[in-house]
Amino acid sequence: MRALLNRWRRWLWRQLFFRMVFGEQGRAGRRLPHTRIAPSTCIEGAQGLDLADHVFIGQFNFLDATAGLRIAEGVQVTNFVSIVTHSSHRSIRLLGRTYAGHAGDMPGYVRAPVEIGAYSFIGPHSVVEAGSRIGKGVVVCAHSRVRGAVPDFAIVAGSPARAIGDVRTGDARLLAQHPELAAHYAAWAGELPRAEQEHG
Repeated sequence: MRALLNRWRRWLWRQLFFRMVFGEQGRAGRRLPHTRIAPSTCIEGAQGLDLADHVFIGQFNFLDATAGLRIAEGVQVTNFVSIVTHSSHRSIRLLGRTYAGHAGDMPGYVRAPVEIGAYSFIGPHSVVEAGSRIGKGVVVCAHSRVRGAVPDFAIVAGSPARAIGDVRTGDARLLAQHPELAAHYAAWAGELPRAEQEHG
């Protein structure tokens, strides 16, 4: 029922304003006053979405939560992103015309939850595949395809996405310029590694 209400609410906002507003509702009715989801974002299987607060989900995204999708605090999902927790294309190819009426196990069918760690950033036109686990503080560059595990603080790019850097290098430079923010950063990220502090 909640999924239907959310769908209607987003449709109404899209019709009236087509703009984002603060405030969502998480599991068990938990208020998320600082979370924003664009009205043009499509959420399939909303009952499987476990959303934290301070999350931003931009325009024209597709979020498939049918097998479970956990989005931690502070995550930013930009625009035109697809996050899927199931994939049937292999199964459809194998079963052909019999796919729709097939009973029992579906060979090639993939169904697995996705987890996105705190304060990660998913760049535009990216795809996050079923079963992926993105660590905290990760930057997924635009046009990337993520499959599998991405370690904390990695910068990943490409199709398939591969690590090209560590966000803490840039974070150390910014924290050197703004030392008053060190406690806020440490609250979610922990302390910077010694090498990053020295290069900052």
